Amino acid sequence: MSRDELAVMDGNKCILQLRGVRPFYSDKFDITKHKRYQQLSDYDKKNEFHVEEYMKHQMEVRLDPEEQFDLYMYKGSELEEQSNNENEGTGHVT
Repeated sequence: MSRDELAVMDGNKCILQLRGVRPFYSDKFDITKHKRYQQLSDYDKKNEFHVEEYMKHQMEVRLDPEEQFDLYMYKGSELEEQSNNENEGTGHVT
């Protein structure tokens, strides 16, 4: 199909290409007729999903003020020394 043919193709048609089957024309599905259309952002912008906001929210540390925890602070040189001591005699090189 040439670019000219694509340019004048009917707006409610599409070309589907599936593995193992030659490309073919098909009617586009009218999403407004789907039973869950009201959950799409096309129906209402408040339904939009923002990946950046979701990931930012997921990455936040949530601490319970009542929860007890141990905090260890190391300097880089201390970590190297500790790592070398753990690997001593094992044949591992760090």
